[in-house]
Amino acid sequence: MKTIKSNIFLNRRLWLGSACLAGALTLTGCSESFLEEPLRGQQTIENYYTSEEEVEQQVTGCYQTLAFDDWWQIYKFYVMNDVVTDDEWMGNTTQDPGDYKPLAFYTGNTVEAGNGVQNFYQYRFKGIFQCNATINRSAGVIFQDENLKNRLMAEARFIRAFEYFELVRSFGGMPILTTITMPSEAAGIERASAEDTYAFIEQELLAAIPNLPLRSEQSSAEIGRITKGAAQGMLAKVYLYQEKYKEAEAQLQEVINSKEYKLLDNFGDVWSMDHNNSEESLFEYQTNSDISYNLGERISVVVGSRDDSGWSWGLPTSNLEKAFEEEGDSVRRLWTILHHNQTFIPNDDTYNEDNPYIITPSKHKSARANMKLYIPLAKRPDPYDAPHIPLNYRILRYADVLLMYAEVENALGKDAEAQDALNQVRKRVGLKNVTSTGTALRDAIRKERRLELALEGNRLFDLRRWTDDNGKKAICNVMGSNGSFVKYNLEQSTDEYEISNQKESSDKGANFKEGRDELYPIPNSEIIMSNGSLKQNPGYN
Repeated sequence: MKTIKSNIFLNRRLWLGSACLAGALTLTGCSESFLEEPLRGQQTIENYYTSEEEVEQQVTGCYQTLAFDDWWQIYKFYVMNDVVTDDEWMGNTTQDPGDYKPLAFYTGNTVEAGNGVQNFYQYRFKGIFQCNATINRSAGVIFQDENLKNRLMAEARFIRAFEYFELVRSFGGMPILTTITMPSEAAGIERASAEDTYAFIEQELLAAIPNLPLRSEQSSAEIGRITKGAAQGMLAKVYLYQEKYKEAEAQLQEVINSKEYKLLDNFGDVWSMDHNNSEESLFEYQTNSDISYNLGERISVVVGSRDDSGWSWGLPTSNLEKAFEEEGDSVRRLWTILHHNQTFIPNDDTYNEDNPYIITPSKHKSARANMKLYIPLAKRPDPYDAPHIPLNYRILRYADVLLMYAEVENALGKDAEAQDALNQVRKRVGLKNVTSTGTALRDAIRKERRLELALEGNRLFDLRRWTDDNGKKAICNVMGSNGSFVKYNLEQSTDEYEISNQKESSDKGANFKEGRDELYPIPNSEIIMSNGSLKQNPGYN
């Protein structure tokens, strides 16, 4: 198989900012970071795709749209997804929370909540446009190696499918755009159903899988590009979200039986920058610390302690910590939650009894912070508060695959297989095997997902898709005036920090409304641009 010449770390000067040449549904303008990048002569989208090299550069552009170039386009939304659950508070109690509050507190204010998700919505469609342009305009380009062309198109189709998946699980059915759509064409565009949107995602991933390499088939220069395992694992998740258990089972078995992936021995290595693209990783956003370009992440700063150069948005709750403690899970607790006055931080010898880590309680709702995204002082780039941190952002890893498989097998009545997959994950952190069956096993798998994948953006979507024994979606039993999280904070919690710091009220989630808050609102700006053809989600007005 021919090696792809373009490394996905290539700086953005190598690819045209196609999103500034024409717009998808949401393109009302382009960010300054796009405008600052020079175009190559007088090339336009009409005459650019003429060679293998140009196609490779444009596929690199598709990868760039996964996170774009800073914290506010995509990563802020990822923080938000945990903030609206029982795992995180908004956290920062020294500044106006702005867009976070109407979503975190489920105010139902359609315009304000829509503003909070607008950047993510728009930039996901900018990414889809980049993929559309690449797929459509590359069709006529002659390649010396047709397999290389098929592989590049498979990567673009995977990225388009993934970006649609993130939209449909957040907002419901989406307009399905596969061509180069101009802003003037936005009026009259309508949303497809969620079912049709999922069907499109399935179609894209199924088409991509045969043309993608196994992880072991990649050269060292290609590590980080999309693999067959990534596409199969993502397709399994797409099926699982629709309760298509047999179809999910088949894809998960392909990944597991390929022997391409395994759990890392040490849970603490999972989110270490020293273990980017590890054997546990199926799919992660690539980063680079070259300060000449914005190719790193800054979410570590966004979620960090204000006493440690951070912004302190998205802080772990005592409710999450309680879940670790009840399970006797000291290993994952250590590697997930940082505490005020902590004297030992693994992999960072800066802090000790004489110099404890500080998360000032008056500035931070819970006096806790995100350990998974913590960067040891010795490994921080200079400047630190900038998008140059070389910690790849993990999207799909093998532990998630095993837990999805456990969930699927339990749903299919294959509890022995479910137990085996579940206990592989538990064994790594020294927890005893689960031997329960049926509903009790289901609940154990759900708890394990919370602990293993905490603060990784899965909790909200798990709560939205799981159905509890009372017939309600799990989110409806966690949030709301009688929700377990709300009652814990208002009636049961003894956490001194959360109780004493009411600059962020402890009644977060009390205003959750069933039938409305299982989805985010469509940004009002998108509805206006469509002249009303895009319909708002139920319960928002």
